[in-house]
Amino acid sequence: MPMRLEIVTPEKRTFSDLVDLVVIPGVEGEMGVLENHAALVTTLAPGELRYAKGGEEHELAVGEGIVEITGTSVSVLTDLAIAEADIDEAAVAAALERAEKALQEKLGDEEIATVQAAIQKSMAQLHLKRKRRRV
Repeated sequence: MPMRLEIVTPEKRTFSDLVDLVVIPGVEGEMGVLENHAALVTTLAPGELRYAKGGEEHELAVGEGIVEITGTSVSVLTDLAIAEADIDEAAVAAALERAEKALQEKLGDEEIATVQAAIQKSMAQLHLKRKRRRV
């Protein structure tokens, strides 16, 4: 029996459909979710969210956020959710380079955290975009 996966960013509802399996990148590692999973609220880490539907696996690069799991649904609230086809590799690589240069400057703790979050999101996107090339 499928469960509902909802992925929402500040801009829009990125995804809403019935799926068979969801694998989320959590702060303590990846977590697989099937129907009838115990209710849980957890933190989403920047990385690769995978879901299976009809025997096919799909992937999205995601940023930080919150995940709410019930027995029948997974709700993801995140600041980034993007499919591999929509990632502009050159733009992401340039953003990563700018962020890494920014870390060389004298920044406050809050600014450092913001830059590090940008680096993590950029790395998640580049990993997803480039992973097929390694095969």
